[in-house]
Amino acid sequence: MHTGTLTSRRRFLCFTGSLAAGIALPAIPPAVLAAGNKEGKEKQFEVNPVEDLMREHGVLRRVLLIYEEAISRIRGAKEVPSAVIADATGIIRRFVEDYHEKLEEAEIFPRFEKAGKLNDLVKVLFVQHQAGRRLTDSILKLSKPEAPKAAEAKEETDATMQQMYGGTPLLWKGKGKGPGFSKQDLSSAMQTFIEMYRPHAAREDTVLFPAFRSIVSPMEFDELGEKFEDKEKELFGKEGFEKMVESVGEIEKKLGIYELSKFTPKI
Repeated sequence: MHTGTLTSRRRFLCFTGSLAAGIALPAIPPAVLAAGNKEGKEKQFEVNPVEDLMREHGVLRRVLLIYEEAISRIRGAKEVPSAVIADATGIIRRFVEDYHEKLEEAEIFPRFEKAGKLNDLVKVLFVQHQAGRRLTDSILKLSKPEAPKAAEAKEETDATMQQMYGGTPLLWKGKGKGPGFSKQDLSSAMQTFIEMYRPHAAREDTVLFPAFRSIVSPMEFDELGEKFEDKEKELFGKEGFEKMVESVGEIEKKLGIYELSKFTPKI
């Protein structure tokens, strides 16, 4: 009799447990559960503001490779496919300077200044942004089919180089024939751009960006990530970064440098 009582109690507990489970589950609608799972997955794959800036540096570095290939062809008197330099420089202007750098200047640099950290580095980075834009202006003009008037163009580029270096490097001076700039001037402008931006991006990736988390709260950090994403969508559409990567890839294909294996040394 005692055994039967225990068995009955076990059955009762199993029944009530199953009943409770049956009642509890429908209390959370399937649509809500699905939305929660989706939100969790989206959160998992969100790009934080530092990662966002660093992957944009990847676009910059690929354009620098395009510049290097163009320089090599110009110096070797080889053909440069039409418009590739102008197209690559257009990406620098629209995506790097007018978007990426403006975000740094509006959201990153001021916070370091307020925190009193890395001020000297931030000042140099800001000055280099301005120098880079002047160089981009020159590259855009030099890559047009019709070069600007020699006197006006010479005066403008000399002023830029004076500001940056306190003098005009010999390499910058045109050595071609005819009016306006020579191809050597275009080559020199791109080379100067490369030489500044490689260390510039590397210093941001290894010093500035890693330190950024220490000067903002986790909430502010997340909010900036959303702000960066919203700005990217506003300027370039839903898949702005992906579109820029695709555009860079198309230019690389025209120059024959798209395949990564091309850069593997034969040793």
